[in-house]
Amino acid sequence: MNHLHQAIEILKKGGIIIYPTDTAFGIGCRIDREDAIKRLFSIRNRPAAQAVPVLVDSADMAAGLFLSPLPARVRYLMRKYWPGALTIVYYCNREKVSASVCGGGEMVGVRMPNHKTVLSLIKGAAIPILGPSANFHGLPTPYKFKDLDAKLVKLVDYVLPGQCSIKNVSTVIDCSTARWRIIRQGAIKL
Repeated sequence: MNHLHQAIEILKKGGIIIYPTDTAFGIGCRIDREDAIKRLFSIRNRPAAQAVPVLVDSADMAAGLFLSPLPARVRYLMRKYWPGALTIVYYCNREKVSASVCGGGEMVGVRMPNHKTVLSLIKGAAIPILGPSANFHGLPTPYKFKDLDAKLVKLVDYVLPGQCSIKNVSTVIDCSTARWRIIRQGAIKL
């Protein structure tokens, strides 16, 4: 069984994996497994009130996570910058996104990475996956395989090898108001 297939099977069963993206190494699980989401927050020491980004393999998959109708400005950003290093924050569809993913709030951050491995991973699992960086909360973001914390690696079910192409965080943009607002300036300059 190859690495990608093994990672997909672990995700399908509700496991937690570390995987490469275009920006950095991520750590994630299925968006629909509350037990896995809680375990992921616990592993990373992430505060429950802090939202976690979601990765998708298409604009259609993303649209299902957002409250509809989707504003033209959100559709424009998805067409122009996806796949890529732009995380779009907008009101979430509560039927598809649990409160724990949103940190108890009303917004969800979604991104379609420009990385063949992670897109194949999401497509194979057939569901969005959580996509925070693969580090303990507050510690440096790992951009190379060798940068992964050995203590974190021991806590997950699988590590998918690979490389990150950009080695910079994604730009995060809040589209919940009439004029979008940059929350974090990253790889994409807006």
